[in-house]
Amino acid sequence: MRTFRTFLVHAKSNQLDDDQLRRRLNAQPGTKFRFRHGMFLSLFAVIRKKWDEKLAAENFIDFEDMLNIAADHLESGRWDSGYELVMVDEMQDASHARARLARALVNRPGRRLFAVGDDWQSINRFAGADLSVMTDFDRWFGDGEILRLERTFRSPQSICDISSAFIQKNPAQLAKQVISSTPEFTPTMKAISVGHAVQFASVLQDHLDELNRGVQSGAIPAGAGGQVQVRILGRYRNLLNRVSDGLRQARGNRNNWERLNVGFQTIHGSKGLEADFIVILGMNTGAYGFPSTINDDPVLRLAMPEGDAFPLAEERRLFYVAMTRAKRSVLLLTIRNKESPFLMELVKDHNLTVHGAEGKALRTTICPECNEGCMVQRTSRYGYFFGCSRFPKCRHTMKLSRVENSPDGDNDLPGR
Repeated sequence: MRTFRTFLVHAKSNQLDDDQLRRRLNAQPGTKFRFRHGMFLSLFAVIRKKWDEKLAAENFIDFEDMLNIAADHLESGRWDSGYELVMVDEMQDASHARARLARALVNRPGRRLFAVGDDWQSINRFAGADLSVMTDFDRWFGDGEILRLERTFRSPQSICDISSAFIQKNPAQLAKQVISSTPEFTPTMKAISVGHAVQFASVLQDHLDELNRGVQSGAIPAGAGGQVQVRILGRYRNLLNRVSDGLRQARGNRNNWERLNVGFQTIHGSKGLEADFIVILGMNTGAYGFPSTINDDPVLRLAMPEGDAFPLAEERRLFYVAMTRAKRSVLLLTIRNKESPFLMELVKDHNLTVHGAEGKALRTTICPECNEGCMVQRTSRYGYFFGCSRFPKCRHTMKLSRVENSPDGDNDLPGR
């Protein structure tokens, strides 16, 4: 029933009746899910009818109806708000229904709309957000003036440069140049690779110990209350819980970090927040890695806003959000030979060096075939060779000598 409820929210928000949903299904290429999705729509039509009948019988409306009915009254002239200026925050998260209501409120002479948003931080499509409301603003609301707020007082310039270059590889994102007023903290971006995810807790403990000593000695300037804020972020809560439990077991009842304010959050939950130091867990491949490879039920696409054609566009924006929570520095934790393609992209662009837990820079050769994985040593009956870490998705192999002579092989570029 959860899928039906989610589908209902999207269908109502996007004003899709049963006939329109059928037309969307018929317009989809291929026949892989056509029968399943057709059966789903048949069941959905019955559920939606019963849902609306129950609401009417109890004299209730749901949230989506509230938005749509309000917009209907405004568009038909049955009611006029009288507001001359309408201000909207977080415009990048506006759904079709919310945008329609905002448009209806100002669709009179002398009315003005003032909207603030950042399309680089649009990470709520699953909840109905329609990015086109921002990227096609003129189509929605008519000609308007665009003011770019390009100065930030949070992240230092190096994090701004790295994150901005990363997000703007998607040509659909609105271009801007972010300028920082925050002094640099070295290194601002660093990655540590371990053999297994269970080692994240011990690496994190060492990192927190080092930060605490730095604040105690004065090498790291303290903030409010003589502390610095550290936030540990993860794509999924289950990884955060495992690492938090491991850290708690290692510490026991000792309060070793009296100069640190430490917290754990999902990346979605961190949006709008900030901390001096950010740690991003699970920068590796796998079902619960980052970027996530877990997909929503494909039937939901019939009712959702049109997605971005750029690969992993929303996950890319989510990584941008994670990086830009930092006021001083970002630490990425990954698993050796399972490095995230996002992390490898930063390495390839010479914006990041991967270190082992002991601090030594690791050899990292980008796979020349897929440009996402890294070349890892493997063995066969003919001896040793290097293969892509994304095997079997990428089957590229190289001889040992070719990797040793690779320009990326030493990975001795300084971390930023």
